[in-house]
Amino acid sequence: MVLMCSATTKANEHEEKLIRLVRQDCGSCHGLTLKGGLGRPLLPEALRYYDDETLSKVILDGLAGTPMPPWRPLMSEKDALWIAARLREGFPQ
Repeated sequence: MVLMCSATTKANEHEEKLIRLVRQDCGSCHGLTLKGGLGRPLLPEALRYYDDETLSKVILDGLAGTPMPPWRPLMSEKDALWIAARLREGFPQ
């Protein structure tokens, strides 16, 4: 019998919340499959020229003059970096 560490379980639960946030909230503009909509596509091939830090800054601070809002009030820099890395490698389902 293998017991999961409580910290691991909490980390997994937090990542699942971030996945839902991206799929639902970001997906409302970028498309539920992240292939684009009002916002640009968030697929790896569309993000290949950006590093995680640049993407996390856009996530946290938004883009002036566009509908992209700042998410800094709702997430940490660590969360934004996690999302950026997952977007660049192919976002989980």
